[in-house]
Amino acid sequence: MLKAGHDRSPGFSAAGQPLPNGLFGRECEFRALNDMVGRSRDQAGGALVVRGEPGIGKSALLGAVSAQAAGCGVQVLSAVGVQSEANLPFAGLHQMIRPVLRLAAELPARQRAALYAAFGMADAEAGELFLTGLATLELISDTAEDAPVLLIVDDAHWLDQASCAVLAFVARRLAAEPAVMLVAVRDGQDSVFDCSGLPEVRLAGLGEDAAAALLDARAPGLEPDLRARLLAEAAGNPLALVELSAARWPGSPGAGMYLSSPLPVTARLEEAFAARESDLPAATRSALLAAAADDRGVVGEVLKAATILEGRQVTVDAFGPAVTARLVDIDGTSLRFRHPVVRSAIYQAAVTSRRRAAHAALAEVLARQPDRRVWHQAAAALGPDEQVAAELEGAARRAVDRGAAEVAVAALERAAQLSEDGAARGGRLLLAAELAFRAGRGGGGPALLRAAEAFDLPSDERALLSLLRENFTEPSWSGAANIGAFVAMAERMVAAGHADLAVESAVTVSFRAWYGNPGQEIRTALAAAAGQLPLAADDPARLAILALADPVAHAPAVLKQISRMRPDEGAPVAMLRLGNAASAVLAHNLALGFMEPAIRGLRAQGRLGLLARALVCQTWAGALTGQGRLAVSAAEEASRLGRETGQLRWAIVAELATALIAAERGELAEAETLAAAAEEELLGMDAYPLLAHVRFVRGRGAVAHQRYAEGLDHLRRAFDPEDIGYLPYVGYFGLSDLVEAAAHTGQRDAALAYLQQLEELATAMSAPLLQAQAAYARPLVADDDHAEALFQAALERDLAGWPRYGNRMLLWYGRWLRRQRRAAESRAPLRAARDGFDALGSAKLAEIARQELRASGETSRRRVPEAWDQLTPQELQIARMAAEGLSNREIGQQLFISHRTVGYHLHRIFPKLAITSRSQLHAALLSLTPASRPAAG
Repeated sequence: MLKAGHDRSPGFSAAGQPLPNGLFGRECEFRALNDMVGRSRDQAGGALVVRGEPGIGKSALLGAVSAQAAGCGVQVLSAVGVQSEANLPFAGLHQMIRPVLRLAAELPARQRAALYAAFGMADAEAGELFLTGLATLELISDTAEDAPVLLIVDDAHWLDQASCAVLAFVARRLAAEPAVMLVAVRDGQDSVFDCSGLPEVRLAGLGEDAAAALLDARAPGLEPDLRARLLAEAAGNPLALVELSAARWPGSPGAGMYLSSPLPVTARLEEAFAARESDLPAATRSALLAAAADDRGVVGEVLKAATILEGRQVTVDAFGPAVTARLVDIDGTSLRFRHPVVRSAIYQAAVTSRRRAAHAALAEVLARQPDRRVWHQAAAALGPDEQVAAELEGAARRAVDRGAAEVAVAALERAAQLSEDGAARGGRLLLAAELAFRAGRGGGGPALLRAAEAFDLPSDERALLSLLRENFTEPSWSGAANIGAFVAMAERMVAAGHADLAVESAVTVSFRAWYGNPGQEIRTALAAAAGQLPLAADDPARLAILALADPVAHAPAVLKQISRMRPDEGAPVAMLRLGNAASAVLAHNLALGFMEPAIRGLRAQGRLGLLARALVCQTWAGALTGQGRLAVSAAEEASRLGRETGQLRWAIVAELATALIAAERGELAEAETLAAAAEEELLGMDAYPLLAHVRFVRGRGAVAHQRYAEGLDHLRRAFDPEDIGYLPYVGYFGLSDLVEAAAHTGQRDAALAYLQQLEELATAMSAPLLQAQAAYARPLVADDDHAEALFQAALERDLAGWPRYGNRMLLWYGRWLRRQRRAAESRAPLRAARDGFDALGSAKLAEIARQELRASGETSRRRVPEAWDQLTPQELQIARMAAEGLSNREIGQQLFISHRTVGYHLHRIFPKLAITSRSQLHAALLSLTPASRPAAG
């Protein structure tokens, strides 16, 4: 992050002159941003958020950088947020990319359709917001083919939410592009960029020397007392220094100003601008008010509205006095306020009746633009107006079609305010809340429900309200409260015609049951509620609900159904639910087969929220079945997308899978770092049951590397109802580790008890993971007379497809044979264990196998790391896809990065693999052993 504050160094020449770019005291910031833009020529792009109070110089700094860049041949695309434009879907995005929108014709069809639909240029639904984001990213990448690109987003806090979401998506993906995005955000204003994870710089007030130089340059010859007062009042704010020194106030001497009691800088500025406007001719004031109420700054529209306001023709000449007063600038057909504070001052200074009149005039002018017109009609309304409310509801529907859920919610909320009866008002509030829930962006959903609850709703809407309240009350997995309330209303929801939402909610609530320890009575009731839903016996949603709600009771039936089903590329959500169901009943090997088509389909649809969840499922299935490379690759993407889509718990669980792989490989310090970070975040959000994953990661790592007492302590806490991390279903992942740890700490009775629990669960559930664990654990506690048969049975039959357990079993069998003085026989399983651990990247366990081999009388060479080990998780994904024959653009579409970024990574991959072209990737992939080959998905 840049360091910006009160810069005590002058930032200008010794003679008190400003920098060449016209700025005072911003030399450090200007140079840093300018250097950042310069580095984009070497494909070292990025993004930066510039924050500060109104008037602190954000716009001036970005403008200076923009001018410098344009002079050096950089292409500049910009968007400026306007407060009154915040309810127009994708208005800011369109403003930015309009100059290069012609290039959209060359985009892949799905991306092109999403972009055109978002802008209302095609009669189609925009689909997922992230498809529009990917289309924008590719458009910018294509634009950068000719020259580097600088993206300027000024007053981002006033951009519409859909544009902000897309631009934040793009900003996080510019690292390998010849493009830089600079975003200006005002302090105290909420923005999507607040949690974007982008680096930031905060502009503070100018230092004393720079502030004095700026004031002297703009208002030379001020009386010393007035000059000192101005410097104190402005507190280093450049706009305040410039504008307050030029203001004329009642009783002010000459060009100076009369300073009353101190005011905040923004209020002082608004007062100054309002006073300046009050001296202007009536037609000019009307034109300024219309412009302040407008959302586009189109001179022709504003003049037509001013003509209606004045009742006489108002021409462009009316703006002359406003330009002279430095309130606005006119550039051809466009009008721009000198600063957002000017717009705010003019609008706030007008009496309420004049503001309404201005909006009514603009609504009349915009008769052929319904989405813009209706917001002005709403602003002009004196009270409830059912016609305007209905038109706002129509605008909400169109916003949904364009992928702008936040705008639709705002339209419905305003429509509710204008509704003429309570039932309509409550219904629209309820519809807004439902939309927020379905879009996965809850935001103000609970507040909307509380507002709707005050009205006399019909019984079906009352039931819907209750259902939504339960979903909003506990949207995470953690905690079992309120599950019973959902069970009580499920049947009513189906009868009321909300079966699809009831099913969707039941899946959400069943996740809560799996992770929340609600008690058997509630589990049974939730599973019974699934039977009341209109779902076939083999419907993936029904199977997911049963498996998640009560996995022990329903595992056999769920597994029977799943084993008959085949992956379907065309139904990604159904595949995700089948993968969830399989994982819930500990059939992670079956889950993998459904997750591949789910992930491919969700990528194609741009559904990044569900994609993150699918990747988490794939991550843990891969980790538990020994497909470490697949797990690490999926986990990296799942973590990134989970955080990007606001699904923090999913992201953390993905990161814990990465910690598990590190622990099993013997990278215990890295595993502990990841586990500790996850533990801290989970504790901070009170997601206590998820701590069971932390216990398992630590316990598995300790036991795998024979730190048995430590492992036993971690693992058994998942089964302790008094522990805050109590979650037995995650504890089941480590039952065989508990047997092993107890057996090797002299606690044979405990080991046998854990084995009995494992055997009973494996029989009751028929769960593949439990059956594999039982096969692994049996010989560890058997006497010598029975151990060999158990070792052989496990290795020949039960552990096929479970290399983590299989390799450890080979190691134990080889040790057992050596202890039986059968050294020659021990070498074959020990070699197999060594090679298996090498393939899995478990260096420490492989070294233990080598030590055992040496003890048996056989030397063993150390493993030479494979070239693929040098690749990052994302590089591994890209290499695999390229080896399958996908083009850079096709890979980018799947990973939601640009084709140029794919090329950048391939150029880094080739030297690591000692190859020179993508045609050699397939052979490099085939050269790997099957266990170490990057898996598909």
